[in-house]
Amino acid sequence: MDKNSIWGLVIIGAILIGYTYLTKPSAEELKAIKTRDSIARVEKARDQQLEAERLTAMKVVEAEKQKNPVHLQETFGVFSSAAAQKEEFITLENKLVKIKVSNKGGRIYSVELKDYQTHDSLPLILWEGEKTRFGMNFYADNKSIDTQDLFFTSESGFENINASSSQKTLSMKLKASEDQYLEYVYTLAPDSYMLDFEIKAIGLNNIIARNQSNLTFNWQADLYQKEKGRQNEDMYTALYYKFNGDDDNDVESLKESGDDEEDLTTQVKWIAFKQQFFTSALIAENNFKGIKLKSTGMDEHSPVLKNFSAEISLPYAGDVKESYPMQFYFGPNHYKTLRKYGKDIQLEKVINLGWGIFGWVNKYVVIEIFNFLEKYMSNYGLIILILTIIIKLVLSPLTYKSYLSTAKMRVLKPQIDEINEKIPKEKSMERQQATMGLYKKAGVNPMGGCLPMLVQFPILIALFRFFPASIELRQKSFLWATDLSSYDSIATLPWEIPFYGDHISLFCLLMAGTNLVYTKMNGQMQTSNQMPGMQAMMYMMPVMFLVWFNNYASGLSYYYFVATLFTIIQTWAIRKWMVDDNKVLAMLEASKKKPVKKSKFQQRLEDAAKQANKKKK
Repeated sequence: MDKNSIWGLVIIGAILIGYTYLTKPSAEELKAIKTRDSIARVEKARDQQLEAERLTAMKVVEAEKQKNPVHLQETFGVFSSAAAQKEEFITLENKLVKIKVSNKGGRIYSVELKDYQTHDSLPLILWEGEKTRFGMNFYADNKSIDTQDLFFTSESGFENINASSSQKTLSMKLKASEDQYLEYVYTLAPDSYMLDFEIKAIGLNNIIARNQSNLTFNWQADLYQKEKGRQNEDMYTALYYKFNGDDDNDVESLKESGDDEEDLTTQVKWIAFKQQFFTSALIAENNFKGIKLKSTGMDEHSPVLKNFSAEISLPYAGDVKESYPMQFYFGPNHYKTLRKYGKDIQLEKVINLGWGIFGWVNKYVVIEIFNFLEKYMSNYGLIILILTIIIKLVLSPLTYKSYLSTAKMRVLKPQIDEINEKIPKEKSMERQQATMGLYKKAGVNPMGGCLPMLVQFPILIALFRFFPASIELRQKSFLWATDLSSYDSIATLPWEIPFYGDHISLFCLLMAGTNLVYTKMNGQMQTSNQMPGMQAMMYMMPVMFLVWFNNYASGLSYYYFVATLFTIIQTWAIRKWMVDDNKVLAMLEASKKKPVKKSKFQQRLEDAAKQANKKKK
């Protein structure tokens, strides 16, 4: 690093330190902030206590009302006999999922994925009963009916229904009479994450208001944190939906950060409450139309990441029998698992593998190699290592070409310096013309070193999307990393550093270190002196990586570390054994002796230079 680069780094560091010092709050301001925070916490606790007392009082009053037959008749009309009963549960179960259904609302109360656990070794529950809404809204006998407040009956009784050997069906009915009822039919196949769900309105044409053309199905859930890194999980948690069609861009989502809502009037195939590695999706047999979606973000200290809600209008014709067939998917965000449930559904698009060419690289290259290696080894650290080596070997011709182009530019540097000495700065067009003429004679493309790197860029970005979204790495350990899908930590800090976190990731440190070495190696091969600020920025990049990647998936940092280390070894080997500067210079000198035909671009440069000289004269 030259003197100018060192001064550039010193100045940047001084600016950062000075800014931090000048913007630091005074002792009085810190005291005032602590006082305000303390008051705010006390007021929040008091408000929460008052709200809890109010809700308890309301529940007591409501419970007393529910015992009153007159009140039940006034509130629920023909469905009054389905109110004020005891809540019981039925479990639908196969080898993969355990679905608890409540008679209150006839709804799915909770879903457990049996092959997975949370980061703290608890059963993985996708959504839990008291924190969800699941039911129909409609008008009957001039009364607003919310099925979640009423009790359904099951003809099979309340017991565990195991679908391990054959398909099992559960029928839940909300009865106005024996031949007038609303029915939920759940069907679970063995070894499947898919649950068939059908809503039937039987004989309700004389009960539901005649002017009602739609019934409303409500689905709402709190999504709890399941992974170690909340920040990373929150980033990949969003409400997705797919429009009807086969367009690659027909899957969209509400904003991943903050609050968002959307009213959809076009046809939608499915709605998905998607977290980093797991999804609950509602899929229409035909299509949904008329949907209100809402996503609400939560405080960073809350165990809940987000609250999602979907309000779906189901067309109602007033017939004796109405039916709305659907399906639920409760399962992992595993690309091939989602893919097997139908190419027409395209549920695998909840996994954000990147847009355009980045997504293609992941789908048709990275995932295929990854799944192939999984067949022969179970250590995912070794799989990432071999994946990296395969990718770098495939790209090695581009690495060689890039280095050779850099070497050509480097050996021509003395001749370029001579041109710059002969032609003053004021005649920049003549300098450019002479430099391009030298490149042309020597057969050198100034962009030759950039184009191979540009080809590698899609792979770099594709893997940036792949590793945090890869459920294969979830809770898989390697060396000191206990979970390759989350950050690794070799030390916990006594306080949290803004943007960095409260821990030290060793893979992130190794990645930053190899990037620093590679930056220094590249600096030694530069063909010209760069501006001090630019060189300083190049050395600042590894430091910025250290901050950005400290909370990212350790598998990603590990991949970048191995890939950069491999590139350093490749570059060293090419420089030592494959490319000799003296031979490159001799080759270029031989090329200069050959006749050169001017390109149209060079001719335009010469013409522009002549015109500029004429104007000056």
